[in-house]
Amino acid sequence: MLLGLGLAAAWYFSYGPASMPRVETAQLRKGMAVEAVYATGTVEATVMLPISARITARLMQLNTDEGHDVKKGDVLAQLEDVDLQKTLDELKAREVFLKKDYDRKAALAKSGYETRASLDQARADLDAIRASIARAEAEASYTKLVAPADGRVIQRDGEIGQMIPANQPVFWLSCCAPLRISAEVDEEDISRVVPGQKVLIRADAFDGQTFEGEVLAITPKGDPVARSYRVRISLPETTPMHIGMTAENNIIIREKSDALLVPTAALRGDAVYVLTGDKALRTEIKTGIKGIEEAEVTAGLSGDETLILNPPADLADGARVRTRKSP
Repeated sequence: MLLGLGLAAAWYFSYGPASMPRVETAQLRKGMAVEAVYATGTVEATVMLPISARITARLMQLNTDEGHDVKKGDVLAQLEDVDLQKTLDELKAREVFLKKDYDRKAALAKSGYETRASLDQARADLDAIRASIARAEAEASYTKLVAPADGRVIQRDGEIGQMIPANQPVFWLSCCAPLRISAEVDEEDISRVVPGQKVLIRADAFDGQTFEGEVLAITPKGDPVARSYRVRISLPETTPMHIGMTAENNIIIREKSDALLVPTAALRGDAVYVLTGDKALRTEIKTGIKGIEEAEVTAGLSGDETLILNPPADLADGARVRTRKSP
């Protein structure tokens, strides 16, 4: 008799309510279903102009700095030009002398006291010195680094007293267009991305804020190593984002309002487990747009069901379960 009670108790604790798995549940909801392609990118200037010296010279004066707005024609910096100015002064003095010599010979040639060949030589000497002056003036103008357009200085490389090599940029100027994002899209997704699609943008620097952009263009050549394609995304002119910031981008492929949404944690392939009383009933469904946290249900559920989240892999259809509150 006692043995029978012991066996009954053992069966109860092994197979009764104490052995039923505890599960978390969730309800379906109606909302916006969004299919998107995710891509990380970097904010950059749409047009970025390098301003460099055409001659090698020492940097003598800085008139602007990073973050400053400048106008077309503003002198941003001055390179050393002492030697060039001395050369220019010497050439101009030589021009005065040769001009007087030419005028004197021209007057004499009219009276027959100067040969035509001597006058032509004087004229050639005067033209040559004037060409040298023009070249020296051009070289002197190279010592001034001038803004080619209205814009903002986004980078400066050079300090006063530093020798600046020819063709080395001293300033980088952002101008002529709003900022943009260059993002990398996986080659498996690039066929679904086209210009004009809406993009939702987030950045760690602006926690909780979402900005809206648009796909501008897709580079025709991909990166065979990274297996990705570069996508250009527009930003509004009023964006608070700065050049160099990292951005998380969701390129919107499809949107559907008032969709029936199921948590992706409830999905087991093309099925979910519906809680009916204390039983888990496996139910086949059809899904549409799938996101990271939710998926659209197109068939198989009415919307009033209670679903089991993260059902155990060995959960049998019709098995009894106990519920627990979600943390």
